[in-house]
Amino acid sequence: MKYGVLVFICFAVTLLSCRNDDDGGPEPIPPSLLSEVAPEDDEKIREFLNTHFYNYEDFETQPEGFDYKIVIDTIAGENADKRPMMEDAKTMKFNVSSSHFGLSAEEENIEHTLYYIEAKKGGGGSPTYADSTLVRYQGFLLDGTQFDESKDFSWTDISRIAARGFADGYAQLSAGTSDQIVENGDGTYNINNSGIGLVIMPSGMAYFNRSPSGLIPTYSVLMFQIELGLYVEGTDHDNDGIPSAQEDLNGNGFLGDDNTDGDDEPFNTPPRPNYQDPDDDGDGILTREEIIVENGEITFPDADGDGVPDYLDPDN
Repeated sequence: MKYGVLVFICFAVTLLSCRNDDDGGPEPIPPSLLSEVAPEDDEKIREFLNTHFYNYEDFETQPEGFDYKIVIDTIAGENADKRPMMEDAKTMKFNVSSSHFGLSAEEENIEHTLYYIEAKKGGGGSPTYADSTLVRYQGFLLDGTQFDESKDFSWTDISRIAARGFADGYAQLSAGTSDQIVENGDGTYNINNSGIGLVIMPSGMAYFNRSPSGLIPTYSVLMFQIELGLYVEGTDHDNDGIPSAQEDLNGNGFLGDDNTDGDDEPFNTPPRPNYQDPDDDGDGILTREEIIVENGEITFPDADGDGVPDYLDPDN
């Protein structure tokens, strides 16, 4: 089996699995536990990485006409001596809560492992997971099923990504630089020093018990190749003066559960986590007016000295 691997971005639509109860009527099947699925996913990923290789030799020698696409094949037969992907893979650990999927928060801080390979280092810096990025992508399941592709570069950011492992993955890669953009003459362009990498994420860092399309079953491990073109350093989604990456108050790499005034938001409106809320504490004073920004440095005043900065303290 041989196939190229690039990156996927899409939004999740939850499908409810049902079974019949004793009366013959449908009864929802409760979702599996993160603590059960995470080790199962990790075993699948490690087995895949140990039994497959990618065209690392092409990336090392860069033959004439090479298209810089990652191609994966099984280690067998004439390829029996190839280097397994596991030897090139690096890992990052992340904690995931069931509440991230709208489920009961009884499971908090379940450790998940993200695997990534940097096949081609870009000529620029690395974004944070919260920065807007210019990428090309294609996505596959571990069995080779392709579920999405973007042949041209497109801008994306954390507010549009349902599979958090995608952003956590591109944050480990290096981007290209704007001086290396080349027009192709057909309305598309290349970035000659872009970065290219492979990211494999467990279902808890993807869609878990959700199925965003018929091609992605529930509890699926997802595999992405990311071509990282450019990024916006210090992306500030709500323009409140604080880069979105710095609005991760609990430091878990997930911005959706940092919502200082969440208890006071109207019940019939979508919640606005801090990175999307220009008034983080809901006191009627914009966050931008409760911080001090000078020469790119941010100071967080605490007028009443209670240890809570003004922009997070509605009682100040």
